Amino acid sequence: MNQTRVAPSLSTIAFVALTSLAASLLLSGCKPANSNVETTASVPAPAPAQSAPTPADTRPLIICFGDSLTAGFGTDLGQSYPDQLQRNLDAGGYHYHVVNAGISGNTTKDGLDRVQLVIARHPQIVVVEFGGNDGLRGLPIEQTQANLSNILDQLQKSGTQVVLAGITLPPSYGPDYIKKFDAMYPTLAKQHHVRFLPFLLKDVYGVPGDMQEDATHATAQGNKQVALNVEDLLKPLLKR
Repeated sequence: MNQTRVAPSLSTIAFVALTSLAASLLLSGCKPANSNVETTASVPAPAPAQSAPTPADTRPLIICFGDSLTAGFGTDLGQSYPDQLQRNLDAGGYHYHVVNAGISGNTTKDGLDRVQLVIARHPQIVVVEFGGNDGLRGLPIEQTQANLSNILDQLQKSGTQVVLAGITLPPSYGPDYIKKFDAMYPTLAKQHHVRFLPFLLKDVYGVPGDMQEDATHATAQGNKQVALNVEDLLKPLLKR
């Protein structure tokens, strides 16, 4: 039903405006001194006490650079192989800071896009682990190998020491493709003169309790063995 609206008179509008202004002034005059509401006239609160800055970690960097196998996919925080590697090195009296630069799902192309970020941190050693996602997607092995070679080349030109960790593929990808894929890693290691771990999941793959249900990623228990594999690869490059 339509109803006729009566416009308010000017006197009514003026009365409402004056009433609102008076209420606003009254509230601002009664504002508690410790109110958390900021106004343009408020006095700045004293700055919180500053804690002492955390000393910078000056230990040489070891960066573990890779995909989900490095990132620790499917395990809890602190259970990746780089986390366990740090614990192993600490226990062995090696003074290095291990950084996990693994990102799940990364291909060699993604690694190539990120390599300058790794170099910018001035690592002493970089553990390179890529290729699994390329293989699982059936990407051309020649392109995967070229990307990995480019990653290794950029790292070496920066002055860092590099080690290479290989991986393989499930049998369902066919013997011809797998044979070429597996041969890629020793070829790169020879070409770039780097230390080489043929299979990152050595003594882990197929071991009960060491692999997750996807049969691709190590469990927390399995990552302890992966860390030992990588530690053995690194030891000739480490100093106490």
